[in-house]
Amino acid sequence: MTLNFPPTFMWGSATAAAQVEGAGHEEGKRDSVWDAFARVPGAVARGENLETAVDHYHRYREDVAIMREIGLDTYRFSTSWSRVLPDDGDVNQQGIDFYSRLVDELLEAGILPWMTLYHWDLPQALEERGGWANRRTAERFVRYAEVMYDALGDRVKHWTTFNEPFCSSLLGYAAGVHAPGRQEPDAAVAAIHHQHLAHGLAVNRLRELGAESLGITLNLSNAIPLDENDPVDVEAARRFDVLQNRVFLEPIVTGAYADDTLADLEQFGLRELIKPGDLQIIGTPIDFLGVNHYHDDQVSGHPAEGSDGHSGATDRSIRSPWIGSEHLAFPSRGLPRTAMGWEVNPSGLRVLLTRLGREYPNLPPLYVTENGAAYDDVVSDDGRVHDPERTAYIRDHVQAISDAIADGADVRGYFVWSLLDNFEWSWGYDKRFGIVRVDYDTLERTVKDSGRAYSELIAQVRSDVRSETASAH
Repeated sequence: MTLNFPPTFMWGSATAAAQVEGAGHEEGKRDSVWDAFARVPGAVARGENLETAVDHYHRYREDVAIMREIGLDTYRFSTSWSRVLPDDGDVNQQGIDFYSRLVDELLEAGILPWMTLYHWDLPQALEERGGWANRRTAERFVRYAEVMYDALGDRVKHWTTFNEPFCSSLLGYAAGVHAPGRQEPDAAVAAIHHQHLAHGLAVNRLRELGAESLGITLNLSNAIPLDENDPVDVEAARRFDVLQNRVFLEPIVTGAYADDTLADLEQFGLRELIKPGDLQIIGTPIDFLGVNHYHDDQVSGHPAEGSDGHSGATDRSIRSPWIGSEHLAFPSRGLPRTAMGWEVNPSGLRVLLTRLGREYPNLPPLYVTENGAAYDDVVSDDGRVHDPERTAYIRDHVQAISDAIADGADVRGYFVWSLLDNFEWSWGYDKRFGIVRVDYDTLERTVKDSGRAYSELIAQVRSDVRSETASAH
């Protein structure tokens, strides 16, 4: 590997509250939409739930010690709205205290806390009032942001409003494969716009309160037509690009929905949702953009060519997330696949990162806030987890980021997903993304070979930077 990273480049890993914390109804926490969704028959594989998850709530000190052992600069985590404001009611001090202890533990270990306010776990009480299809939820989000800043703003400098609004809108409100499990395209489009509005309102309010670094994380892909000379495939790729990328990216970085986005979503009421002043709020400048990327996508407009790209984890009936474009298909390129069925194409990350800077000149600095792979790990006789595929995946994608930086992309950090094996949403505990294995019976942690390799990679990059700095003087 030939890696070239700036001295200030940050190396981290990431988790999400709902996936790792457990303590599902302890010390004042109430239902999130995911707690409620997990009780729906067939919603989650094998009927599994988030009640214990991997018990990070009680084992966070052990987990921070592992982060320190690996050599992380930073840890990206989310806070649970339903833990700190149960049922969107009074502040739950016990929930606040947990996050305060976690932040202190990270800082004591020399690890920068990188916080996300929303990683899909809306209080169920708010969903029962319409959820993200209700514009008032955006106002409630600002209150939540204020509560968290009041508690942690003296120590947390990096604030992410939303993680992957594609999933909590189109997968949650249109496809029904994610919580809250609705299959209502109009509600999904409302959720997109209201989450954008919540983001903009929160950025403005947090900046007023003194937050130093504010941004959002989007899961972005490349839209590659199967046949660039086939107008049907070219149009299919454009439609995918709108729904996966541009309906989320462009209002935030340009302050507008593009004309073709408005036209594609006209039938679902997007224009009517936009009130005077909304786009100015949504387009409030941000300090960073988080990019989550696991795979890119070859797209066809010929339905027989492939799947819809988002099959469910159970036999429960779901719909396509590609609203208005349900004919989209994703034919195989014959590439290796992860346990999720996602194609492995590291060069796609380089293409994506350079494309973003080229197409959006006012783009803020980028951080790859999630990147990783699920494989069917086994514990060997020596007690270790030898996971060469995941190790190669991480190394190859880190190389792609280095190459993108050489191409001019302003990328300033990398967070591998995930620190720990965890609850993988509708897949339950079947898909393991962690660089640290969790035994779901005993909750014992074991650093996998990929975690060791990531640690060695970080150390090597730091050593190379020190050598270059010394030779420059």
